[in-house]
Amino acid sequence: MQDEINACIDTLKKGGIILYPTDTVWGLGCDATNAEAVDRLFALKNRPNNKAMICLVSDFKMLNQYVEEVPEVAYDILKYANKPTTIVYEKPIRIAENLVGEDDTLGIRVPKNEFCSKLIRKFKKPIVSTSANFAGEPTPKKFKSISQSLKDQVDYIVKKDFSKPNVGPSSVIKIGLSGEVKILRK
Repeated sequence: MQDEINACIDTLKKGGIILYPTDTVWGLGCDATNAEAVDRLFALKNRPNNKAMICLVSDFKMLNQYVEEVPEVAYDILKYANKPTTIVYEKPIRIAENLVGEDDTLGIRVPKNEFCSKLIRKFKKPIVSTSANFAGEPTPKKFKSISQSLKDQVDYIVKKDFSKPNVGPSSVIKIGLSGEVKILRK
């Protein structure tokens, strides 16, 4: 696993795009603080840059470094969630501007997955996570369902057991600064 993490970090530091297993689905990722890398990822997916992508952080400490104010209820939701949960926060900071939504929000998830956690912790910055498909296509349930054309355009593909199915997309919850909670996807 360490060799894979090191190869990903080398790619991310160069502004590259990785194809990697997340705690939910196979994802495309890049350095969430590098606007050029984020632009490349939008272009690769053929995705309008006003359609949000999320990022992954290693833990609550890193979360607090990239959101101006994390509402207290977010910690409880994440602590007790029984499936991967992405929270949309207001006022993200120190993130590539083209990753932040027009309404000044950003979806962030703390993955409970050994590979992702170690990768992000060692990289020391958030990593973009978006499903490994072109815009408008279904999210692939297995690695073998990912378009070969997409695989050919990334800079690095993580080598792992490709036969395991994904758990599926995360729940998405939006939390306002005053603590109001809205479920966007169960």
